[in-house]
Amino acid sequence: YWTDFLFQAMFAATCATIVSGAVAERIKLTSFMVFSTIFVALVYTIAGSWKWGGGWLDAMGFYDFAGSTLVHSVGGWGALVGAAVLGPRLGKYAKDGRMTPIPGSNMPSAVIGVMLLWLGWFGFNGGSVLSADPELTSLVLVTTSLAAAAGGIGAMIAYSFVSSKPDLSMALNGILAGLVGITAGADVMTPLSAVVIGLVAGGIVVGSVIAIDKIKIDDPVGAVSVHLVCGIWGTLAVGIFSTNPDHSFVTQLIGVGAYGAFTLVCASALFLGIKATMGLRVSPEEELDGLDHGEHGMHAYDVAPVGAGLPGAAPGSAAAGHSFARTAIAAEGR
Repeated sequence: YWTDFLFQAMFAATCATIVSGAVAERIKLTSFMVFSTIFVALVYTIAGSWKWGGGWLDAMGFYDFAGSTLVHSVGGWGALVGAAVLGPRLGKYAKDGRMTPIPGSNMPSAVIGVMLLWLGWFGFNGGSVLSADPELTSLVLVTTSLAAAAGGIGAMIAYSFVSSKPDLSMALNGILAGLVGITAGADVMTPLSAVVIGLVAGGIVVGSVIAIDKIKIDDPVGAVSVHLVCGIWGTLAVGIFSTNPDHSFVTQLIGVGAYGAFTLVCASALFLGIKATMGLRVSPEEELDGLDHGEHGMHAYDVAPVGAGLPGAAPGSAAAGHSFARTAIAAEGR
């Protein structure tokens, strides 16, 4: 039925949106559209055929119920390459190694977004049963929700070793980490295993976000940590916690390695090819002014920016309120 096409198309679109978060605030819209079109049309479909198309990994017994690797890790590898090739946002890292936090503009919206994702994951995982089996579908919904909740708790516990105060963005990423982690085996896990997988995913995402920042890969939304790192964890967890004795950790590891190698090569070729031909990154002036204005010809919020009217600020431009960014750029020596 055409509903199957629509369902699978959403999986493909999800893979591309994962990359968008890691390259946010500095990539050209047209360049990203070219990348995402080729990435989904060729890279994702070829990779997907290895398992979901009855390919060689399926024959080996590799298992990925709803896409911890096929969707999330594939998108995560693309996100990692994109962030590395583009480089960090202006003002993110100073020459002396200091990192300048660039906070999100609307945390309440982020909370709403994560809650919507949590709700949508019931369709993502529950729909992957591909049949009207009430027992299996209900198990998938329970393991999905337990892993999400445990992921948020795990992230808060892990972050308590870093700071005395909880961090909302880490907790939200922890919820997403739990969802990504359970996706590979939501139908073959017990509720207790789902909790363990979520807790570990929440802890992993905190460590990964900090580690990636230390090596100066600028990932604005933590896409690499949530989707790549926790996607790998969730896929390997099938070989540890699955109730099906035929699932092997070694086979899962082979699958993770194969998808990683293939996607790294393809994503690198795509990003470097686009960079050499049509260019990837917007100009420094456009980046400071904001891509809403430069790439889309509008502003997200119809309000006067903080600092509007300062010397050198274009009327109504977001750059008027970016004195902190200009100071950080001066520290970089740019």
